[in-house]
Amino acid sequence: MQGLQDTPSDTHPMTVITRFAPSPTGYLHIGGARTALFNWLFSRHHGGKFLLRIEDTDRARSTEDAVGAIIDGLSWLGLDWDGEPVFQFARAKRHAEIAHTLLAEGRAYKCFATPEELEAMRADQRAAGLPQRYDGRWRDRDPSEAPANAPFVIRLKAETEGSTTVEDMVQGSVTVANEQLDDMVLLRADGTPTYMLSVVVDDHDMAITDVIRGDDHLTNTFRQVQLYRAAGWTTPRFAHIALIHGADGAKLSKRHGALGVDAYRDLGYLPEALRNYLLRLGWSHGDDEIVTTEQAIAWFGLEAVGRSPARFDFAKLDSVNAHYLKSADDERLVALIAPRIEASIGRFLTPVDTGRLLQGMAGLKTRAKTLVDLSQSARIYTTARPLAFDAKAQGVIAGASALWPDLLAELSALPEWNAAALEAGIRALAERRAMKLGDIAQPLRAALTGTTVSPPVFDVMAIFGREEALVRLQDAASAKA
Repeated sequence: MQGLQDTPSDTHPMTVITRFAPSPTGYLHIGGARTALFNWLFSRHHGGKFLLRIEDTDRARSTEDAVGAIIDGLSWLGLDWDGEPVFQFARAKRHAEIAHTLLAEGRAYKCFATPEELEAMRADQRAAGLPQRYDGRWRDRDPSEAPANAPFVIRLKAETEGSTTVEDMVQGSVTVANEQLDDMVLLRADGTPTYMLSVVVDDHDMAITDVIRGDDHLTNTFRQVQLYRAAGWTTPRFAHIALIHGADGAKLSKRHGALGVDAYRDLGYLPEALRNYLLRLGWSHGDDEIVTTEQAIAWFGLEAVGRSPARFDFAKLDSVNAHYLKSADDERLVALIAPRIEASIGRFLTPVDTGRLLQGMAGLKTRAKTLVDLSQSARIYTTARPLAFDAKAQGVIAGASALWPDLLAELSALPEWNAAALEAGIRALAERRAMKLGDIAQPLRAALTGTTVSPPVFDVMAIFGREEALVRLQDAASAKA
């Protein structure tokens, strides 16, 4: 039977409803996050709905922690869903009901083949070099031929002639011969529904119009299309997205970045930056690298999704994140890095600390790639005296021992204490001593921060204020007196 799937429409006349359907057997991984993003953008672009379904039918591996991590990860990314999450396991009776309906209508049948018989069947197929698939041995037999009370599964009576075609919105038209599709199990011998049955019933009952998922599901789609048809239901449109690979082209692994979304948060990435980066993994809009959420919703379409695997590149992610850090609100950044700084210094930040961080944020955020970088560089404003000078700072301070008396005198006499006045005073001192400005600025930086790397030193001095800055310089002078 040619063309079993209804022809999809490019105009989307009905309300578009997409879904993200993760299995809570682990955290929300980066590939799942991109799938969720594409579904979210597609529905928002068309003014439709984005639903969340937790496919928790694997009771042995599904955990509440994983459910919480998925919901937390989506929320952190800003991917809000419509309505309450649907939990698949709670709908098992509905799934079984459909299997029994198909059985009653002659579109499914009872299979009494034992596990031993099925294994022998597969062994024979392997020996003959044939594809391993169910041979339909109970398809046309009367159940009365089975032993009394024998266990059975319910199988779909699949099409055996012609072909099944999927008009995929990413992959194009894809066809498989029906003879390659065996009669899949709908209901196991213990009465529990299979994944294939549950997914189709849930997508139908949730009125899903567009199924957007990884192309590793493409082979399942042909079977699911046949199940839709057997049930007499409208088939949704399908879009199968190429998977994410590492920068070296190999399948994505942890060393490439196959981490949970929570790990990216811990690594110091902003949600809007990760969202922007994931958007560009497989989707493009000209040469645009930075795409706001508003632009993404306005521009997103599956026609711009490539068929080849996208490559995950941490360097590009860092670059995107650095862009968003530069434009982020200073108060927000202070709030984000405060817990990281507190954990590293072993105390809560004081109002003075927070005030200095806020004043210094403009100079700090332009130099950082992640919140980890930012929190490390921002510690200069929260580290209490006496400072622990690093090795380079110690060397610089020791080499400037003859400079400290004049430097302290010059700074103490300044009538104003701001970056411009400080720079002017130090320039004047450098000229009198026939020195380069940097030869004085670097010892200043080391004395004030304990390190040789910081934002512009006169800004740092202004933020510390006259009293704190001078006492830090005195500490440095005394250390090498």
